[in-house]
Amino acid sequence: MSRRQFRPPPRTGDGPPDDTGCTVLHVDMDAFYASASLIDRPELRGTPVIIGGGGRSVVLSATYEARAFGVTSAMPMTRARRLCPQATVIAPNHDRYAAISDAVMATFASVTDRVEPLSLDEAFLDIAGAVRRLGPPATIAQWLRDTIADEQSITCSVGVASTKFVAKLASGLAKPDGLIVVPQDEVLAFLHQLPVGALWGVGDRTEEALQRLGLHTVADLAHTPLDTLRRALGDATGTQLHALAWGRDERRVLPAQREKSIGSDETFAQDIDDPVLIHRELLRLADRTAARVRSAGLMGRTVTLKVRFADFTTITRSRTLRDPTDVSREIYAAATALFDALGLQRARIRLVGVRMEGLVQAERAAVQPRLDEPDFGWRDADRAVDRASARFGAGAVRPAALVRGESVAHPGSMPRPQVGSPVAASGGPRVAPGRDPREAGRPAHPRDPGEPPDAPATATPDPDLS
Repeated sequence: MSRRQFRPPPRTGDGPPDDTGCTVLHVDMDAFYASASLIDRPELRGTPVIIGGGGRSVVLSATYEARAFGVTSAMPMTRARRLCPQATVIAPNHDRYAAISDAVMATFASVTDRVEPLSLDEAFLDIAGAVRRLGPPATIAQWLRDTIADEQSITCSVGVASTKFVAKLASGLAKPDGLIVVPQDEVLAFLHQLPVGALWGVGDRTEEALQRLGLHTVADLAHTPLDTLRRALGDATGTQLHALAWGRDERRVLPAQREKSIGSDETFAQDIDDPVLIHRELLRLADRTAARVRSAGLMGRTVTLKVRFADFTTITRSRTLRDPTDVSREIYAAATALFDALGLQRARIRLVGVRMEGLVQAERAAVQPRLDEPDFGWRDADRAVDRASARFGAGAVRPAALVRGESVAHPGSMPRPQVGSPVAASGGPRVAPGRDPREAGRPAHPRDPGEPPDAPATATPDPDLS
């Protein structure tokens, strides 16, 4: 049995499950992006629908009716259309997804302050402090499902257990639109009937390695000596899977910032191998990513580059900076240095992406001043651009290298918006000679400058689609 085809095992007990002590909930929206996209298209409910762009983009999500034809997340749209030609294709609406996610997280917060978001559409909740006020865990879980359905017009699945691992596994088994409670005294019976591929952290390669050892069920793995698992899988993986097979998971629900990283990807209309064009795209992505980081009031220390080749092989490379940053130039320099270090020889590239990780609140970030830093430097110029973008629209001001006809610079020489230089596209504000760059555009109320209309889907695909 494939690890993605298993069904909930039958319960061993009689009557309703005992949820005593099951204070960990994992709540996961069902086909979130697809469900949210159908709110304005109710006539499409019950039909195959694919969420994605045109041309060479990939599938962001799909309804369960489309999944029955083999459509999966991150699949090229061309293949998805071949598999399910009768499907309706809808372009992503990221503003709608973010608004619904915010409302769902607010519903979680009304129950408990111990909410650990994993993405826009799923989170762990520790409801131990809410049981006396709101009732047993199963009652709280059902109330969450009803509230989200009534207020947001989407469904969710909930797993209720005493540990994060079992709760997440239960929510996956409950899909779509279900609720599973795993009593504390039934955890082993629940786990041991499942295939090894159901365990959290078991991917295709690990599953193949376990099956070569003759381990097909979680029970098989649980009763294998730990030393054998360590030799076959490595110390860390072997130890972790052995503990999970016995239902042991010591991790607590830890409230955290929802946004662990911010970034942008771009799929080229055609595979390219020109490093100049790739540098230009990295400049655009770095500029966009930096604007989003600043809009969120954050700074990041780690720049991550993603490169996807024509054969869909994907690699990532990261560089941790000395200090946290939100400066476009610094992010661009790190991204291009990572790309150049790959030493690619005319390799055909399908997609590139730039992402900032290690995010911290800007007001808490400790940045060491540089001796050669001018009084009004890159950070001031970036904020002037933000103000102009807020007033005139995203893309009104951008690096000179991105103006049509200009060539991209190399990492160490990113075009600087010099006083009196044409840093703005046609129709945008320019910096007059002799004026402070920060005065470009009158200050406006800060807001997310947004993304250009052709921005790719950067939301995390539905994990249950993969």
